[in-house]
Amino acid sequence: MRVPFASISPQYWKVWTGSAFSNLSDGVYIVAAPLLAASLTRDPVLVAGVSFAFGLPWLIFPLISGALVDRLDRRVVMGAGNVLRASLIGTLGLLVLFGWASLPLLYVVFFLLGTVEMMYDNAAQAIIPAVAGRENLEKANGRLYAVELVNNQFAGPPLGGFLFGVAAAAPFLFGAGAFAAASAMVLSLRGSFRPAKEEGAAPRSSLFSEIGEGLRWLYGHRLLRLLAVILGATNMAFSAVFAIMVLFAQDVLGLGSFGYGLLLTSIAVGGVLGSFTSERIIRFFGSGRSLFLCAVLDVVVFAAIATAGNAFFVGGMLIMTGVVMVIWNVITVSLRQSIVPEHLFGRVNSVYRMLGWGGMPLGALLGGLLARELGLTAPMWAAAAILLAIAIITWRYVDNEAIERARAEA
Repeated sequence: MRVPFASISPQYWKVWTGSAFSNLSDGVYIVAAPLLAASLTRDPVLVAGVSFAFGLPWLIFPLISGALVDRLDRRVVMGAGNVLRASLIGTLGLLVLFGWASLPLLYVVFFLLGTVEMMYDNAAQAIIPAVAGRENLEKANGRLYAVELVNNQFAGPPLGGFLFGVAAAAPFLFGAGAFAAASAMVLSLRGSFRPAKEEGAAPRSSLFSEIGEGLRWLYGHRLLRLLAVILGATNMAFSAVFAIMVLFAQDVLGLGSFGYGLLLTSIAVGGVLGSFTSERIIRFFGSGRSLFLCAVLDVVVFAAIATAGNAFFVGGMLIMTGVVMVIWNVITVSLRQSIVPEHLFGRVNSVYRMLGWGGMPLGALLGGLLARELGLTAPMWAAAAILLAIAIITWRYVDNEAIERARAEA
């Protein structure tokens, strides 16, 4: 029987509100960090180093983080993670305020932020079925992505650009306060959110044995394994572009700090459209063909941006990107949440995201090197080529029948 969305418990809305605060902070420093880096150097590789440092933990620690999330109370992991992020970003703000900003400092802080975010995100995705109910996953994830995109890429970026224009330390100090509020909201959840043990399961084994269990589960699931690899290539393409986007916005489009933040809000406009239309689009095309359509549209977006010199046109293309991002995430996250066993979710999700997010630091380096050697539009052409290959693979192997079969088997 279909349960109406309104029946989702207040517990879900606490997670939703905590996500709103934490993503507002993310949106503010996503703009402020590259602006700070660009004020310290004009070398595309060094500017891209911030994105590389932030994504690097996904190549080093994700398997351990997933195993820990499957052992710990996910509410505590999320609350403690936000306290740590508030401390890190607040410390950075104070150091910038006193004139002690440097590229090595940025790299260290963003490596640590990436490490904490990895734990937080694993726990946040794992807790949603418990607070929303599996029958409401697509709608719950759609509304969650709506607030994430509004704050992360609509409200946060222009606010971050504005605050940076006022004082370089301001966006980081503001972000610390938002993370603190997010922590308070998540820690107000009632009850325990430790993962339930599988019925008849043997006593808990070593951490590395549990990591191996998650690896074996994902390796044995052909569809999710392929989607993880596709996500890794997609994130590599996106990271190559957005790691140097601040330089493209300043040097090619002629935008200042506020204009750069405003440009990134275009993604959120598309994200909001996607969050409220994704269900209809998925129902019309089917999940597999919707993923193919997403890949094709991304090819068009990055090829068009590479030929553009107008900020309004680029903004229009980024609106399309926002729609695509939400549709892709609603389909793939809901699929994982519906077919991965609850007691294995943290570990399987960490392996999936290691493959999927591990491409981000590599893409950041690729984008920086291409921009340095071939110009600021070279990363866009490289991204379009990668995404064209993804579209072909998606059409061939990720059709509607494959996704429905995976759900039925689960």
